[in-house]
Amino acid sequence: MAETKNIMIVGVGGQGTLLTSRILGGMTVAAGYDVKLSEVHGMAQRGGSVVTYVRYGDEVAEPIVEEGQADVLISFERLEALRYAHFLKKDGVIIVNDQRIDPMPVVTGAAQYPENIIEDLKKDHKVIAVDAMAEALEMGNSRVFNVIILGVAAKHMDFEKDMWIEVIKNTVPPKTIDINVAAFEKGYEIG
Repeated sequence: MAETKNIMIVGVGGQGTLLTSRILGGMTVAAGYDVKLSEVHGMAQRGGSVVTYVRYGDEVAEPIVEEGQADVLISFERLEALRYAHFLKKDGVIIVNDQRIDPMPVVTGAAQYPENIIEDLKKDHKVIAVDAMAEALEMGNSRVFNVIILGVAAKHMDFEKDMWIEVIKNTVPPKTIDINVAAFEKGYEIG
């Protein structure tokens, strides 16, 4: 019996967490697992925290990942990685997009954006940091940075690369298939 795996995707509104979780959900279903997806939104406006839980295994009872249970934490922004790091298992891995997006309290001056987030996370966790936005811009499309991150994360999961590409082709809008597959390939290489 396959043990239930727990993946968390965290980011801020408008960063493509939904598409990423749909690809991941499609991947687990294609691999024949029972899967439960759950989305939790912080502040609904753009810029608020968005958390998606993806749990898969032979039989998954509930969609929520408890603290200390995530096998992989995929974070689209540094502060979000810090905010949710306590959900990670001892031997889990954090895949983080090395990008800073100031939350409202920082924008308004009510709070400071923490320094050295990635360095601090590395003290207690296995962390793979990638500047996926720079990679995406180099490819000429900033919107695919989330698929680059997913490509990096895919290296730390038990699915074949070809299966990922198949699911991406079936999930993203038809006009964006080529760029998304290229983005996934780039992330997979980095991973």
